[in-house]
Amino acid sequence: MDLFFIITSFLKIVILLGVILFMVSYAVYAERRVSAFIQDRLGPNRVGPAGLLQPLADMFKLLLKEDFTPRATNTFYFWLAPSLAVMPAIITISVIPFGSTLFGVPMVIANINIGILFVFAISSLGVYGIVLGGWASNSKYPFLGGIRSSAQMLSYELSLGLAVIPIFLLAGTLRLTSVVGYQIEHGWFIAPFVGDWLNPWKWLLAIPMVISFLVFMIALFAETNRLPFDLPEAEQELAGGYNTEYSSMKFALYFLGEYAAMIAGSAVVVTLFFGGWHFPGIPDGSHGWFFGLINIAVFFAKVAVVIFFFMWVRWTLPRFRWDQLMRLGWLFFFEIALVNIFIVAAITAYLPDK
Repeated sequence: MDLFFIITSFLKIVILLGVILFMVSYAVYAERRVSAFIQDRLGPNRVGPAGLLQPLADMFKLLLKEDFTPRATNTFYFWLAPSLAVMPAIITISVIPFGSTLFGVPMVIANINIGILFVFAISSLGVYGIVLGGWASNSKYPFLGGIRSSAQMLSYELSLGLAVIPIFLLAGTLRLTSVVGYQIEHGWFIAPFVGDWLNPWKWLLAIPMVISFLVFMIALFAETNRLPFDLPEAEQELAGGYNTEYSSMKFALYFLGEYAAMIAGSAVVVTLFFGGWHFPGIPDGSHGWFFGLINIAVFFAKVAVVIFFFMWVRWTLPRFRWDQLMRLGWLFFFEIALVNIFIVAAITAYLPDK
């Protein structure tokens, strides 16, 4: 039994890591396509049919570029920082259930009972890679980018954490597989009235749950340094910010970390608000391996939709000013998320089935 567990866990790690790296490379391609569509351009169309081999060309370009380390840098930390930036985003994927079961094996690498706390604890370590890279570069623009990133992530982690408390008030657990199971029985948290249309409390609950979703989603934009909150990079102000002095594969790791964080964040959103791998009318993997594969496909299809939303917002909205960013986090989102917890707690007291 232990050997079977070790082998299946190893296979899940290898396959999921391969899928995530594939998604990262083609998320870059997708972003170029989305931006081209929004700006009425063609986008990648030279390398392969419809430009589908563009990620391979980018990979070889970054591998073959000169790996230049400026003389004034703190070399050890300068080399360490990109790895610290990319690792947390990939590690957080390990606790997210990406399917039901396949051949009787749960489609989650680590089904721990504090799943969301693990996600917050590990993902918050990504800021160390950015701050360390900015400081070790010994240059003013990277240093300012690192400082901005640390202040931004600390500010919006509060809103991010408070926004998910209503979910756990209802589900009664921090285990992400159980959160998905609750949504299968009672309806997705983004629309809790589905399946219980005549219950007025479920309709009333929809309002604070949508607020939780909006606060969580916007805070996630800030946590992943995506527009309109990409102040740590801000090319027009900081010439690229914390990664200004990086080149070749070290720059590629920062690039990989940004998109891996976006994919991991999208997976968390799908798990918490959109029912994870569940889709109405489709049974789980206990009814056969075919349905297990469909559950996995449904999960990644939902993740792809959320990623598209990330890209759509990036190429639609202008960047916030730094003071607007901090004011939004501390004077609005923090208070809204806090009040929202009390509203959900009051409504939960009157829900007959919780």
